[in-house]
Amino acid sequence: MFSKKIPEALPEEDTSVWSCISGDCKGWMRTNFVFQEEPVCPLCGSAMAQEIRLLPVLMNSTKNAAFP
Repeated sequence: MFSKKIPEALPEEDTSVWSCISGDCKGWMRTNFVFQEEPVCPLCGSAMAQEIRLLPVLMNSTKNAAFP
């Protein structure tokens, strides 16, 4: 009767992100959505470190020119 539609695979790419350095927290955010030069974790307030993750492609139309 009803068929399950297979979701279309989203294109992914290596993306620069900030990740929380706290072992208990899993907070992270994409670098192009950050408004500070060195952000703190919005979940626990710990410092964050840059890393690369394979994530679906997103475009930020409000990109801040001060932090490329």
